[in-house]
Amino acid sequence: MEEVDGIIIATLKELGSNMDADVVSLHHFSPAMMVEACVRCLKAINADFSSPLNLPEAMSAKYRMCSSLANACQELGYQAEVGYQTFLYPNIKDWRKLLMFMLEKLPREEAKATNEPMGSSALLNRTIVARLQALLSTPWIPPFTCSSRTPATNRSQWALQTGAYRHKFHAVDVQAPTGAADLTSRIPKDLKRYYSHYLPYVVEQPPVKDDLVASILEKNTVEYSAQMQWEAEWNQAGLASRLSEQEYRARKKQRLQKRIADQLRQGVQVAQQGGQFSTGGDFEQFLAGFADKSVYVQGKGSRFQHTEKLQFTQEEETAMVVPDGPAKPSEEELAQQREQEIGNLQEDLAQLVNQIEGMQLDIKKFSSNMQQLKETTVVMEAECGEMETEYQTQKKTYDLLPNADENIEKLQNLVNSSTERLGKLATQWEEHRAPLIAKYRVLREQDSQITAQTTDLLEEIKIVRERMKEVAEEARHKDDLYKQLVGEYERMSKDLNRSAYTKRIMEIVGNIRKQKADIDKVLVDTRQVQKEINQLSGKLDRIFVVTEGQIYKVVKTVI
Repeated sequence: MEEVDGIIIATLKELGSNMDADVVSLHHFSPAMMVEACVRCLKAINADFSSPLNLPEAMSAKYRMCSSLANACQELGYQAEVGYQTFLYPNIKDWRKLLMFMLEKLPREEAKATNEPMGSSALLNRTIVARLQALLSTPWIPPFTCSSRTPATNRSQWALQTGAYRHKFHAVDVQAPTGAADLTSRIPKDLKRYYSHYLPYVVEQPPVKDDLVASILEKNTVEYSAQMQWEAEWNQAGLASRLSEQEYRARKKQRLQKRIADQLRQGVQVAQQGGQFSTGGDFEQFLAGFADKSVYVQGKGSRFQHTEKLQFTQEEETAMVVPDGPAKPSEEELAQQREQEIGNLQEDLAQLVNQIEGMQLDIKKFSSNMQQLKETTVVMEAECGEMETEYQTQKKTYDLLPNADENIEKLQNLVNSSTERLGKLATQWEEHRAPLIAKYRVLREQDSQITAQTTDLLEEIKIVRERMKEVAEEARHKDDLYKQLVGEYERMSKDLNRSAYTKRIMEIVGNIRKQKADIDKVLVDTRQVQKEINQLSGKLDRIFVVTEGQIYKVVKTVI
C-alpha cells in the first residue's frame, strides 16, 4: 500500500497540492488535505466544477461542502458508499479507494492540453507557436501592392505579409547591469547608484529604435560565444594545469600583461636604435609598473601545483627575456643565471612548503582545540542557563524573606481564593452540564427513533419496488400475449364467428385496462412514499447537524 500511496501523493502534487516532505502515505492525511485533494481531482476531471479548496470552520458549512463532494463523486460513477462522513472522519481504506477511483477518472496524456496545468513558459511557447503557424499560413503579397490608403487596422498584418518594413541588421553596443542577480556578490554603492540613476534603459540606448532587437541579439550572442570559448579553454587547458579557476585566470592575465610589456619594450628599443625618437624614464617606469602589477600572488596549494607553476614561470621568463642594450650576455652566463635562479627558487619553495606544512599542523591543532572549546562553551551555557533560573528563583524567595509572615499570609489568601474560585467554577459547570447531558440524551433517543422509522420505510420501499417490478413484468408479458393473439387473429380466416372473438378481445382489453389502473395506483403510492422518505431524510440530516453542533459545544465547554 505504500507504493500506491506514493503514486497518489505524486499525482496530487502534479495537480498543484502543496504537501510537506513528511507526507509519504495516506496515514499522514488530515480531513482538510483529503477535501483539497478531492476538489483538485474533480476540477481536473470537470473544468466546470467549482468548490473552495479549504475546509470551512463552521460545522454546517463543512457538512454542506462534504455533501456536495459526495454527490459529485456519485455522479462520476463511484459505486461504493460515500457521504459527508467519508471526508470528515478519517478512514484510510475508504480514502485510498476514493482517491484511486478519481485518479483513474483523470484525463489521459492524449487529452487536450487545455485541461493540463501549465506554467507561464508553456503558455508563452504555445502562443509563439500559434502565432508562427498563423503567419506561415498567410499568403505572400508583393510589397509594391501596399498603398498608403491601407486601413490603419490592417497595416501590421499587411507589413508582415509583404515584408515592406524590413531594414538592415545593424547593432550598437548596449549595456545592462551586471551582478544584480547574484545575491552572493556585493555591488559597490557608486556602481549601484550609476545603475539606478544614470544608466539608461536598454530600450533607450540605441539611437535608432529599429536597431534595438539587433543590438540585444548581438549582445547576447557575444556573451554566449565568450562563455562557450571560456568553457572550452577551461575544459582543455585549465583542467590540465591543475589550477583553480581564479588561479588560471590570474596566470593568463599575467602572461598577457608580460607579453604586452615585452612588445612595447621591443618597439621602444627598435625606435631608439633607429633614432626616430627618444624616451625618458617615465615610459620605462610605466612599463616596469605595468609588469609588476601582473605579478601572480599564488595561494596555498600542493607541491605538484607549486612545481608546475615554477616550471611555467621559468619557461615564461626564459621566453620573454629582452636585452636592455646592444650587449647580449653569453650562453654560459645565461646558464649560470638560470641555475642560480633555480637554486634560489627551489630554496624558497622548500621554505614555503615547510611553512605550509607547519601551518597545516597548527590549523589541525587549532581546529581540534576549537571543537573542544565549542563543546565546553555549550556545556557552560547550559549550566549558566540552569544557574540563572535557580538564581531568579532564589532571588524571588530572598525578596520575600524580609516580610515573611505577611507574604505567607498573602500566599495563603491567594491559595484559598483560588480554591474557592475553582469550587464555584465546578458548581457552575455542573449546573450547565446536567441540562446539556439530558438534552443530548433526548436528542440521541429521537435520533435512534428516526433511524428506526427510516429503516422501516426503506424496507417498505424495497417491497413496493419489487412489487412494481413484478407488475411491470406481468404487464409486459400480457402485452406480448396481446400482440401474439392479434397476430393469430390476423392470420385466421375471416369467415368464422367474429362476435365471439370480438367479445374475447374486449375482455382481454378490459383486463389490461384494469391492470394498468392498478399499476398507476402503485406508482402513485410509490411517489407518495418517496416524498415521505425525502422529507424524513431531510429532517434526519438536519437533526444530525444540530446534534453534532450540540456535541461540539458540549465538548468545547468540557475542555
